[in-house]
Amino acid sequence: MLETNQGSVLSVEDPGVGAPADTGPLIVGIGGTVRSGSSTERAVRAVLAASAAAGARTLLLGAEELQLPLYAPGESLRTPAARRLVEAVSLADGLVIGTPAYHGGVSGLVKNALDYLEDLREDARPYLHGRAVGCVVTARGTQAASTLAGLRSVVHALRGWPTPLGVAVNTESVTLASDDSVGGSTGDPRLTAQLATVGRQVVEFARMRTPVG
Repeated sequence: MLETNQGSVLSVEDPGVGAPADTGPLIVGIGGTVRSGSSTERAVRAVLAASAAAGARTLLLGAEELQLPLYAPGESLRTPAARRLVEAVSLADGLVIGTPAYHGGVSGLVKNALDYLEDLREDARPYLHGRAVGCVVTARGTQAASTLAGLRSVVHALRGWPTPLGVAVNTESVTLASDDSVGGSTGDPRLTAQLATVGRQVVEFARMRTPVG
């Protein structure tokens, strides 16, 4: 069973199968780096916190959960972590994807995780079909903007709907807090508001697409 919580951000604990019992749309966050607690993961947490405040159940697949074998087309064997990832996305009503900008592009860690969504090609909702996806990119400098455009293109290719607002975070000028609070999650009120807006937009779209409660 995928363990989630109303009003807080949790990681996947249990590799078994089963839908969460709580009401409210399920918003799954995917992102980070191989370093736990990275700026990218903190940004995803801030967006998920806003989604939780809007009444969603949230689930974070961060650094530890995304360290998967390199995706190989045609390979049917899956590790427990890979199965958890695919199951979580299949159950999700919306997603938040965060990546650092590596050489102007999406990181290998995040791209590899997204490649595993090919396992959903025969699903009732293939890939990210019918789901809003909040996109967040972090970088030391201005390259986050170009990577954000690339990430949105990947979401389109997976049949997802990028939220109207995507966020590019320049970590040279802001510091992201390590907690999950919505307010005060950054040293920049404008950035804090942007991350919260993305979280709310994902939930709003999910409620329009999938009546819950």
